[in-house]
Amino acid sequence: MARYDIDFSELLDVARLRAECRAIVAHSDRPQLEMRAVLLPLLRRASVEGRQKARELLAKDGSGLNCARRISWLQDELICILHETIADSFYPEGSDIAVAAVGGYGRGTLAPGSDIDLLFLLPEKNTDNMRKAVEFLLYILWDMGFKVGHATRTVEECIRLSRTDMTIRTAILETRHICGRQALVEDLQSRFDREIVADTGPEFIAAKLAERDQRHQKAGDTRYLVEPNVKEGKGGLRDLHTLFWIAKYYYRVRDTEELVKLGVLSREEWRLFEKADDFLWAVRCQMHFLTGKAEERLSFDIQREIAESLGYHTRPGLSAVERFMKHYFLVAKNVGDLTRILCAALEDEQAKAAPGLTQRVISRFTKRLRKIPGTLDFVEDRGRITLAAPDVFKRDPVNIIRFFHVADINGLELHPDALKHMTRSLSLIDNDVRENEEANRLFLSMLTSRRDPALMLRRMNEAGVLGRFIPEFGKVVAMMQFNMYHHYTVDEHLIRSVEALSEVDQGKTADIHPLSNKLMPGIEDRTVLYVAVLLHDIAKGRQEDHSIAGARIARKLCPRLGLNPKQTELVVWLIEQHLLMSMTAQTRDLHDRKTITDFAEKVQSMDRLKLLLILTICDIRAVGPGVWNGWKGQLLRTLYYETELLLSGGFSEVSRKERAKLAEEELFKALSDWSQKDRRTYSKLHYQPYLLSVSLEDQVRHAKFIRDADKADQALATMVRTDSFHAITEITVLAPDHPRLLSIIAGACAAAGANIADAQIFTTTDGRALDTILVNREFAVDEDELRRAGTISRMIEDVLSGKKRLPEVIATRARSRKRNKTFVIPPSVIISNGLSNKFTVIEVECLDRTGLLADITAVLADLSLDIHSARITTFGEKVIDTFYVTDLVGQKVVNENRQGNISARLKAVMAEQEDELRSGMPAGIIAPAPNPEQAPAPAPPARKAKASV
Repeated sequence: MARYDIDFSELLDVARLRAECRAIVAHSDRPQLEMRAVLLPLLRRASVEGRQKARELLAKDGSGLNCARRISWLQDELICILHETIADSFYPEGSDIAVAAVGGYGRGTLAPGSDIDLLFLLPEKNTDNMRKAVEFLLYILWDMGFKVGHATRTVEECIRLSRTDMTIRTAILETRHICGRQALVEDLQSRFDREIVADTGPEFIAAKLAERDQRHQKAGDTRYLVEPNVKEGKGGLRDLHTLFWIAKYYYRVRDTEELVKLGVLSREEWRLFEKADDFLWAVRCQMHFLTGKAEERLSFDIQREIAESLGYHTRPGLSAVERFMKHYFLVAKNVGDLTRILCAALEDEQAKAAPGLTQRVISRFTKRLRKIPGTLDFVEDRGRITLAAPDVFKRDPVNIIRFFHVADINGLELHPDALKHMTRSLSLIDNDVRENEEANRLFLSMLTSRRDPALMLRRMNEAGVLGRFIPEFGKVVAMMQFNMYHHYTVDEHLIRSVEALSEVDQGKTADIHPLSNKLMPGIEDRTVLYVAVLLHDIAKGRQEDHSIAGARIARKLCPRLGLNPKQTELVVWLIEQHLLMSMTAQTRDLHDRKTITDFAEKVQSMDRLKLLLILTICDIRAVGPGVWNGWKGQLLRTLYYETELLLSGGFSEVSRKERAKLAEEELFKALSDWSQKDRRTYSKLHYQPYLLSVSLEDQVRHAKFIRDADKADQALATMVRTDSFHAITEITVLAPDHPRLLSIIAGACAAAGANIADAQIFTTTDGRALDTILVNREFAVDEDELRRAGTISRMIEDVLSGKKRLPEVIATRARSRKRNKTFVIPPSVIISNGLSNKFTVIEVECLDRTGLLADITAVLADLSLDIHSARITTFGEKVIDTFYVTDLVGQKVVNENRQGNISARLKAVMAEQEDELRSGMPAGIIAPAPNPEQAPAPAPPARKAKASV
């Protein structure tokens, strides 16, 4: 791709624009403000048309660098014409100043929405008119809509300030003359080189690398965030610019190609630098053009369009946007490689300590090498492992794996010089190395290390070794999944999963998930667990189910790693079923006996159950910040304990009727300080499902709540409490029973901005509903959270009492939230009669939106279905809602035509299509009431079971 042979004439007819500006200012008797107003549309049109042409040329040639150079040239010409016009017609002394570009603009590159950084250089003897000329130019640039970063200084002031201010020093490093007195710019450049740059290389490098580390920390210290910051993020443009600043400052070069002649970069590495720079500029320019502003975050809502504009196409297993993002992350990784290579070169030449890539030092006073016990191939250089000789890897390629193992057991950082050699030796990792018994033993030892296995895996991945040693892992390196649930690329997610397992292994998760902390010391085979955790998503991005494909890969890979047949089969099973426990806990009713028996049939042993629980926890915790919470922990614990009872033969053989009778007697006893009449009344209020699934402590609390409401003669009452460990706030609602009560409560919660995690829905023997709604906490402090819960409660009460209309409050909330047009999830409805012995299970999957749960439950009520339990689960932008229902006579829905009608009505509401059946009904009527004469006997009520929403 040509770099400098760009035909700029397509962007702007400079001579014509200059002539038009001269014609306007020829009438110099006009006031300045009027002149500015007349010049403005002319210059603005030239800028807009030039940038539009640059956009068309970017679409044509795909070169981001060329686009950035075109826009920079266009900006230069506009400033030149402006400066010339001002000096000729308003302030002649303006010709004695110099206008220079600094920062990124000084490199001759400019993104469409970037700030324009200018330095106005004044001679030592300057006048007010010179400053007025600067003001005139700035006002027109501002009026044109540009953000201008500017400074007006003399050469002496620039030199003085750059001695103490590293930001100013960096800006002046990139100074480039645009127009005006060139001698001033040349004077600044020569004095800066002579008085500032000379002998201050180590100081500058230290400051730039420290600044880079701070920037990474702020942006999220990984280059594998799925919505990366193209400018400031790790592996982004700013990192490349930092490398260039360091090279320019230390090696006194004007162009990166000169680093090849100096032996700092190889020709191939220089091409890598150019390709990365060109690609990142293309992405950044497209982002600015698409959004019409200086957008630096490559967010989901623009990724698809950027991929399309850059020419990516869908391939089997990977969409166009996923292919584009994989390319992006591979480029970001290349930037990391280049950073290491440059730091290694500096290491050999510098003589002053400075923080470097591995938070150590990037220079040395003398070469202090120490032997490392047990190896002759590697030596220690002040806490870092490096090579004893340049041919260590070539002589024995297994040394590439051994290098990391020795670093691990000795707790050493990695020397950048060794990493440079490693990056250049990756081709040595061939099938012989992959099949080498010693190499696999060393790798397994690092993976199962009790020190920090994730750190070594991440270092191997950063160096490109992990993907070469395990080619299947190499296929998921830099692979992103286009959804809001996964925060990291697949390879980063797998390494973070191992990190989460290591924390469990070291007993650090007692406060996060006490059960896994308790079980881990008793795990007989840690190796199986570590291998399964590392490989569980290794088959992502393929056309077939990644669990099945991953199990097949594991069956082939495990023997190579040294696992015996029994261990291999266990790893294979764990990978094949790695989503089973998570999906069962989050989308099934855990109080339905068949849920537990079906799950137990698949798990079959306590050993598998323990391993699967820990794998599930690590998987969820590694998805991204905020995805794991106490409520998910509680669901997994419940599923574990219920399954443990069944697998160990401890499932109660006492009938449900007898257990409910015992529970009622326990409640009667617990109310000992009440009158006999109240004890009898409030202990006989509940049916079997309530007595068997609600703890005695909560039963007592509910009894007091109901009695207090009765004494106050309240038909409608609410009660709140919060639980920080479970990350849940509980709102209990007492109200007259109604088929659409769940829909109304769900709608009120949506209107109040509350995210429902679960709900317990029961009907009392006197015909009232006792519903406990669990919503996710938003505040860390209980007092703040209780105030929020009070607001939600009032919204529920207002809607139930008719003070507020539900459609209106939901519409208000929905308007304030931007509609998600980025993701497409076709509505799906699965109706099954095999998942429960008593209920038909309806599972819906669709794009999340405000008020969705209220709409779905309203349709189920319209269809004369009773919801006995429900589970609402959100995975980023996607929801999977499961409803356990019966018809009005308490039977499963078995008629195929009726099932088809349910499916069609639910899909219509999920897709927000007009529902003809509902819209055709008169106002206020939702569904025909059942004929009283045909109503079933009033035995157990319709709304009698637990709902987990």
